Amino acid sequence: MREYQYTEKWKNLLLPDIVTMLSSIHEYKGEQNLFIEAKADVLTSLLEIAKIQSTEASNKIEGIYTSDERLKKLVTDKAIPQTRNEQEIAGYRDVLTTIHQSYEYIPVKPSILLQLHGDLYKFSGKGVGGNYKVSDNVIAQEDSEGNRTVRFAPVSAFLTADAVERICIAYDEAVNVQGVDPLLIIPMFILDFLCIHPFNDGNGRMSRLLTLLLLYRAGYIVGKYISIEKLIEETKETYYEALQNSSIGWHDDKNDYAPFVRYTLGIILAAYKDFSDRVSVLTTKGMSKPDRIKELIKTNLGKITKTEIMEKCPDISQVTVQRTLADLLKSEDIIKIGGGRYTSYMWNWEREE
Repeated sequence: MREYQYTEKWKNLLLPDIVTMLSSIHEYKGEQNLFIEAKADVLTSLLEIAKIQSTEASNKIEGIYTSDERLKKLVTDKAIPQTRNEQEIAGYRDVLTTIHQSYEYIPVKPSILLQLHGDLYKFSGKGVGGNYKVSDNVIAQEDSEGNRTVRFAPVSAFLTADAVERICIAYDEAVNVQGVDPLLIIPMFILDFLCIHPFNDGNGRMSRLLTLLLLYRAGYIVGKYISIEKLIEETKETYYEALQNSSIGWHDDKNDYAPFVRYTLGIILAAYKDFSDRVSVLTTKGMSKPDRIKELIKTNLGKITKTEIMEKCPDISQVTVQRTLADLLKSEDIIKIGGGRYTSYMWNWEREE
């Protein structure tokens, strides 16, 4: 029989590598909070980029696409969704905005989860939005030859409402216990949510939205400025592997949360490191914009694309980035790799020898 007792189970996760990641995240959180208080005005551009990336990446994981141009217009609310994919993208945009703006007032309750799920599908006209599944579902995968295998059989439709109620109660109880780190409770809750798989559709996207909501409510708001969903999309094979490893024995209450907790903490830590790097570029004093671009390429390990440069320097125009890259190529300070949409750049270290 499955039990949801996070107040006891979290202690099994105090392993050396997990504790080290927790300590690093706590340090980054303190640095971010200080920066936000002092330089909130310079973060607007990072926030806008993260919203677009989060909406794109979370939907992309589920095979929901649109063009870059349409995506940007949808996220900035300058277009009406025209296709089924765009309807689902617009729904994600709105739930993400709700969480960004009102997370302090969104408690972890079954009625709230249903409301958020309803908003996720409010443009689609589908009957699934805001309702638990009405029939049993399975988590399956297909191989390259189209053969379908069941990876996991979630909670039955009949038991779903009760299971969601219990994980919400367990979560509230755990995060209110002194000494319990919410960074451990959050991925435990998300794993259980995914194993319950309470909806006919949208479980993966809801899990990522809930991850942000719970992180924000716990004071970890890095996902506002760095897309956690994009980091997950870029490592989705590892994500699915961690999810599968942590779901083994779940129905018998014998699963190991550690693989999924490690993965989630790694994503959060990567987001904080990315935030720190971007902030250092944004706030470099006494440097011209071309010098900032030059310094960014020089301190970047490996290749970097024009798009990545613009993401890290959102206050610098595309024209300035292109002109600076051309000047650096002419002076042989950087090396151009590839061509077309795959063009990237590296610092020419041989020139300094």
